[in-house]
Amino acid sequence: LSGGERRRLEFARALLGRPKVMLLDEPFSGVDPIAVGGLQEMVRSLRDAGIGVLLTDHNVRETLRITDRACIIRDGGVRVQGTPEQIVADPEARASYLGEGFQL
Repeated sequence: LSGGERRRLEFARALLGRPKVMLLDEPFSGVDPIAVGGLQEMVRSLRDAGIGVLLTDHNVRETLRITDRACIIRDGGVRVQGTPEQIVADPEARASYLGEGFQL
């Protein structure tokens, strides 16, 4: 199976337990860009079905495109939190993590 197929299978297996919340650790890691779009849609579907999603990932752009709220954690603490738009506009987030030219 490809990376994206494996990830979709992991989602399906987790859903068999009818969770109220799902923790997704690096769901976009090792997945080709086309499959990332499908996984993003799956995460949106979870949210729309009333399933809470806690997602950790280093692919900031892909993550911020599908989240309602986000946190940037650095040196053991939450440095910035808010909506994706608030995160992108935050000077500390831009200086320490996103980069000055970052755009959604």
